[in-house]
Amino acid sequence: MKGSRTQARRRRHSRVRKKVHGTQARPRLAVYRSNRYISAQIIDDDAGRTLAAASSQEAALHDKTLSVATAAGVGKLLGERASVAGISEVVFDRGGYPFHGRVKALAESARESGLKF
Repeated sequence: MKGSRTQARRRRHSRVRKKVHGTQARPRLAVYRSNRYISAQIIDDDAGRTLAAASSQEAALHDKTLSVATAAGVGKLLGERASVAGISEVVFDRGGYPFHGRVKALAESARESGLKF
């Protein structure tokens, strides 16, 4: 029997999470994408703490509709917050989503802001 798209994404994400693990030296950049919003967090899995986060629901980006440009804005904001927190290298966790469109725009914008992955 065929499952839903959400179930398939969750299966892909759990498969990736078996291997991708964020440490204090190199935390995990986790992306979540819905139909209306996109958000990203930099997580230290060893301590179970979020070190930096950005979302399209924030005041600076809330009035814009979700697009590739909005996702790029979230990536830029996250990159700036990561540099303030002293984070330069991360492990990218795309959350089971294809590396295309909004997820790719967020990742490239975070790279341009100084994150290495």
